[in-house]
Amino acid sequence: MTGQQLSYAYAVIRSPGAAAQATHEQLADLRGVAGAPVTLVRSGALAAAVSEVPGEEFSESALKSRLEDLDWLESTARAHHLVIETLAARVTVLPLRLATVYLDESRVERMLSERQQPFAELLDRFDAHVEWGVKVYAEVPPASEPATPSAAPGSSTADGAPGRAYLRTRRQHRQAHEDTRRAAEEAVRRTEERARGLAVERSRHRPQQGTLADARGENLANDAYLVPRDLAAEFRERMLHAADDLPGVRVEVTGPWAPYSFATPAEGARQR
Repeated sequence: MTGQQLSYAYAVIRSPGAAAQATHEQLADLRGVAGAPVTLVRSGALAAAVSEVPGEEFSESALKSRLEDLDWLESTARAHHLVIETLAARVTVLPLRLATVYLDESRVERMLSERQQPFAELLDRFDAHVEWGVKVYAEVPPASEPATPSAAPGSSTADGAPGRAYLRTRRQHRQAHEDTRRAAEEAVRRTEERARGLAVERSRHRPQQGTLADARGENLANDAYLVPRDLAAEFRERMLHAADDLPGVRVEVTGPWAPYSFATPAEGARQR
């Protein structure tokens, strides 16, 4: 696909209308993925924010390897997020999945035409709502360095029993780990309880592990909540204090975001 340009779709909004026109004007100076200008493709009551991307980088075959390149992935995700958050500051948005690419704008228009009703229903559901992310971590203190039995053969510890200090330290660390984990589980229960009456929906994500777990501690809960905008401040405050008296537990609250976790991926994405 050398030289061919594809259409990258970021989000769906309502169109036409004064808000959509204002959004169109706001997008005039915005650059999306690959530094391309962002425009609107309209169909009926909906519009999609799109920009051109190079086929040699965003074709289906190229994306298979690109999505494993963390630097490329981070750069693309930042540009994708910037466009969606710029739109979300003005209008209700339905974010599309990262790297949703079509052959051209006519395919985007057709996708909008075919999904008018479900997209409109989602936009109605997202009106005046924002997403908050809530993660709960257990931060177990690192084990101290006990003297191992093999490291000090025949030596005596304070209580005169070789190896006993090592075993005692191991037990203490194991107990600390169990206590902290129980406290974190209590924090998870509290966040769920405190969300009731404020959040209208919850989306549970898999706790982060491996290369995605760059934060300290063990991630026990990784949830997203859809919250009415006028209750957002109260929701954040409740979550921030969910672990106040729980040592070794950290609650991380992020947002407000566009409703990424509650948007159904568009059918027909990556059509070729």
